[in-house]
Amino acid sequence: MLRRLVAGLVAIALVAEAAVLVLVHVVLGRATEAQSMSVAGMDPDVMSMATYGMGAGMGAFLLLCAVLAAVAALRDRPPGRPARIVLVVAAVTHGVLGALAVGLVGWGAFAATAAILCLIVLTLMLYAGPAEQPGGGLRPTSP
Repeated sequence: MLRRLVAGLVAIALVAEAAVLVLVHVVLGRATEAQSMSVAGMDPDVMSMATYGMGAGMGAFLLLCAVLAAVAALRDRPPGRPARIVLVVAAVTHGVLGALAVGLVGWGAFAATAAILCLIVLTLMLYAGPAEQPGGGLRPTSP
């Protein structure tokens, strides 16, 4: 029951994070589009389109992770190998973004990013299967 709840919370948190990141990138893209100066010789139109593209890419990736977590919660089965790889990539990305968020945005953004990181890792750990012993048998796991 706990692992379904955690996986569901991960799905909800990732959808909310995707919406916020897409909104931030739309605002940044519009601000870049409205300026008339270049940064290091780059065209403002190219920068605004890159900002829109990055927002769409990040939003799509987070929605994919949310769908994978929701499927795991609904089926109450561990995610498959490709889904685990995607969720591990999301966890690593949240770790890196959390480290950057402390210096760039502040401790509040770090706390939000770290909370989502913890939920993703907890989901992966709760759905982990029993560990195999080198002799071929299964060792018991503690409840």
